Amino acid sequence: MSDYPSFTAIAVPNIPMIQAGDNLPQIILKACADANITLQADDVLVISSKILSKSEGQIVNLADVIPDAEAIELAQSVDKDPRLVQVILQESHGISRKAKGVLVTEHRLGFVSANSAIDQSNIGVLDAVLLLPKDPDESARRIRHALYHATGQDVAIVISDTHGRPFRMGNVGMAIGVAGMQALDDKRGEHDLFGRELLATVQGYADMVASAAHLLCGEGSEGRPVIILRGLDFPVGDGRATDLNRPLEKDLYR
Repeated sequence: MSDYPSFTAIAVPNIPMIQAGDNLPQIILKACADANITLQADDVLVISSKILSKSEGQIVNLADVIPDAEAIELAQSVDKDPRLVQVILQESHGISRKAKGVLVTEHRLGFVSANSAIDQSNIGVLDAVLLLPKDPDESARRIRHALYHATGQDVAIVISDTHGRPFRMGNVGMAIGVAGMQALDDKRGEHDLFGRELLATVQGYADMVASAAHLLCGEGSEGRPVIILRGLDFPVGDGRATDLNRPLEKDLYR
């Protein structure tokens, strides 16, 4: 079996409920140590954006939000809480699509998502919402540096979030922060089984990593926000999740 390509996915157990100001690298290392898990060079650590957002204090209490006239009018047309709509607009560069019960925006980080990727599950605070991290790529680099300083192991980091997709049902994991690996794996110039040169094949590698991890991570009560993928032959480099955003001039749907 060792002759066949494979990788291993490990859910780090017993990650506690994260609070604002918590030191994520220390918490991850303690959970690994308690479970006799040793980080190895070339591991990919996939971390849920939710615990990163919590540690960075990205919780907004809706009781403190005062919606403006635009948010109130939009909330009526999409049948949503005006306070939530106000926060959605503040987290976005603009509205992509809207309908009853649906508000799709271009997030300030550059991708298109429902409700500016604002989350209301597993927060632990009544009448509150959780925003994405301010700069997930920078947070990923910071976590990677801290883990290297503590262990000497050069791991890659992917910050993941769960997103829907146009024209497809169901949510999948998506990379919103990357460090220590390329977000895109450019296969152009390589050849297929019959010797044909690949002219257009560029893999969204970090998204594939995030989605693989979400098979273990889950979205409900699983409580597995940190996943180690071991044995991947990932594209090494200093990529960013923003590399995955399709430039507007190349987007036929916007």
